[in-house]
This record gives sequence, structure tokens and C-alpha cells, in this order.
Amino acid sequence: MGTELRAIPEATFHDGDLLLFRRWGFISAAGRSEYSHCGKVGLWHGTPMCVEVREGVGGRAVTVESQVAKYPGRIDLFTANASNRWQGTWNADRAVEEMISFCGQPYGWWHVFLVGLRHAPVVRWFVKPLTSDVHPGCHAPFCSEAIALAAQIGGVDPVPHLAARLTEPADLARSPFYEYQCTLVP
Repeated sequence: MGTELRAIPEATFHDGDLLLFRRWGFISAAGRSEYSHCGKVGLWHGTPMCVEVREGVGGRAVTVESQVAKYPGRIDLFTANASNRWQGTWNADRAVEEMISFCGQPYGWWHVFLVGLRHAPVVRWFVKPLTSDVHPGCHAPFCSEAIALAAQIGGVDPVPHLAARLTEPADLARSPFYEYQCTLVP
């Protein structure tokens, strides 16, 4: 991962790309990387939008530009399927549509609690890893869970052998499906 900084006009955005936000706040304390939040890029009439499920807000769509102004130098852009390895299976439009379907839904605090519980020293000794991507559907997703579910609807499991409901921003950052492009600054 580089430290190169580029302004938004120089970045190349595609439907389905990944936005990873560097650490801040309560959620970041329990994470396994420098990232604590994520969103998916959706191009609406040429405007890059950040479609996300954010703590305290829920599912929403805002301009990438507004998020970069709010968090300058703390958002990394990752290109989805940059190597074209998943050509013919990846459907970015379907992935973005799935993310849009989360707009207006609450944030998945229950799933965040369950993921956090699995990290507890004694608990993790006794729970089996979840590898099934069947979404229980009874609770709203959190950010990286929504991204993993949307990518699966788009035809690619970005983190194989890990249930979407346990996917964290760190897992997406290490996924071979996403490739770092740049850090966004105003």
C-alpha cells in the first residue's frame, strides 16, 4: 500500500470500487487494520457517490467529494477487479444496486456486537469460524458486511472462506479482488 496522495479529479472512479476510511472513533478501537469504515462507489450521472452503511446514520448515499472534504487524506480508493481476473463474473451494476438497497436501513449494531464478541480472548477459543455466506436477514448489516454482501450479489466473494457478517474493513483491504489506487484529498 502506497502513501501517494491524489486529488479527486485525478482519481479514476468506477461503479463498484471500494472506499476505505482510515481509523477514527469507537469502531476503530476493535479493528485489525488502519481502516475502520468502508463504502462502495456508485457513479450517478458521472458524479462519484459513496454508498455506505454508517454507524449512527444507517444506509445512505452521499457524494465522494463531500466525504473527502470531511475526511481529507483519510480515504483510500481501491479498484474492484483491477486485474480483470473476474471478467465475466463481476457485475458492478448489481453490486451497486445491492448497496443502494441498504439506503434507509439502520446500522447493524447487533452484528458489530457479535463480531466484537468473537474477538474476546476466551470466547474465540470456543466458537467455530463462520464460513457460510448465507445472510440471516433478521438484522441490518454494518459497513463491511454490506460491502461483502453487495460484492457477492455482483458475482464475486471478496473474502472467500469468511462469512460476510464477519467481514471487517481489514479483510477487504487484503482481498485480491480490490487493488489500491490512491488516497483522496480535496
